[in-house]
Amino acid sequence: MLRRALKDNRLSLDISAMGPTALGRMPSAFALRWLETLTLVLIAGIWSTSAHPASDGPRLTAIVSAFAPEMAVLRTDLEDAASQPINGVEFVTGRLEGREVVLFLSGISMVNAAMTVQLALDRFPIDRVVFSGIAGGVDPELDIGDVVVAERWGQYLESVFARNVGEDWETPPFFEYPYANFGMMFPRSVTLARAGEAELETRFWFPADKTMLSQARRAAAGIELERCTEEGSCLPQAPKIVIGGSGVSGGAFIDNAAFRDYAFRTFGARVLDMESAAAAHVARANGVPFIAVRSLSDLAGGSEQANRLEVFFHLAADNAARVVKALLREMSDG
Repeated sequence: MLRRALKDNRLSLDISAMGPTALGRMPSAFALRWLETLTLVLIAGIWSTSAHPASDGPRLTAIVSAFAPEMAVLRTDLEDAASQPINGVEFVTGRLEGREVVLFLSGISMVNAAMTVQLALDRFPIDRVVFSGIAGGVDPELDIGDVVVAERWGQYLESVFARNVGEDWETPPFFEYPYANFGMMFPRSVTLARAGEAELETRFWFPADKTMLSQARRAAAGIELERCTEEGSCLPQAPKIVIGGSGVSGGAFIDNAAFRDYAFRTFGARVLDMESAAAAHVARANGVPFIAVRSLSDLAGGSEQANRLEVFFHLAADNAARVVKALLREMSDG
C-alpha cells in the first residue's frame, strides 16, 4: 500500500493502490494517525538526504534572541564580526568570550523561532544552540530581573480545544493528554522525527543539554545581576539566578493570573515565553545540544500592578546576556 522510493535526492510516494476514496473509508482515528505518520515519514526522508553543512572552519555556538534589544549587549561585545544575510535574517559570526559564535534574531513566536533555528543549522556548522532573552515569570518565588535556566521545555499550546458536553469536556481518544486542562485547552504530547533515528518519538518535554546545565551552574557563581534600569527604576531586591526546573512556551503573550497559576501548578513551570520550546524541539530533531537563558521582564499577570515589561525589559535582557557570556567563558575553560 505504501511505497517510498529515494531517487536523485527526491522523495516519491506511491499511494495509487489505495484508490481515490480509501482515506475516506478509514476510521477517523486511524486516518488521522496515518496522515500524521505519513507527514513525519516524508519529513524524515527529506532530512535524511540533507546533510548539515560541511566546513573546514571551527564549530560554532549559535546564540539566538527573539528581538534586537535582547541581542544588543552580546552584539556589542562580539569580536571580528562578519555579517551574512540569508532569507532576510542577518547572521553575524565572530568571537565572544573565547568562543566562535554565530548570532541571529529568531523573531518573536514559535514559528519564527523554529524557522530561523533550522535555517541556521542548515547553513552553519553549529554544535550547540543557546537562547538568550526575556520571559514572563511563573514561579511565585521568582521576581522581575531573576534569570532562569530551565532543564526542560514544553509547549503548552500543543493542545486539543475540547468539545463542550453539558458541564464537562469531551476529548478525542486518539491523542495523549499528559497534563490537566485549562478550561477547554488540553495539552498534548507532540510526535517528531529525529536525525539518525528510525523510530518517531512522542514527548511533551524537550530537555536542555546536561553538560551546558552543569556549566551554567558553575558560571552562575559570582555573577552580579543588574537591579536598576538606566532611567532609575529599581527592583526591591537583587535578582538571582536559578538553574533547573521547567519552562513552557506557546504562541501567546500571557498576562493572566489564572493561567500563570495553572502553568505553575500543572507543569511546575518557573518561566514562560514564546520561543524556547520551539527552538528546543528543532535542536532535538537535529541532534544538537540546546539551552535557554531567560530573565524575567514581567510576571505574566501575577503582579498587582499593570504589566511592567516596558519598564524592565532592557534590564532583564542585559541580565540574561550576562549569564550567557559567563556560560561561554565556562565552555572555553573546558
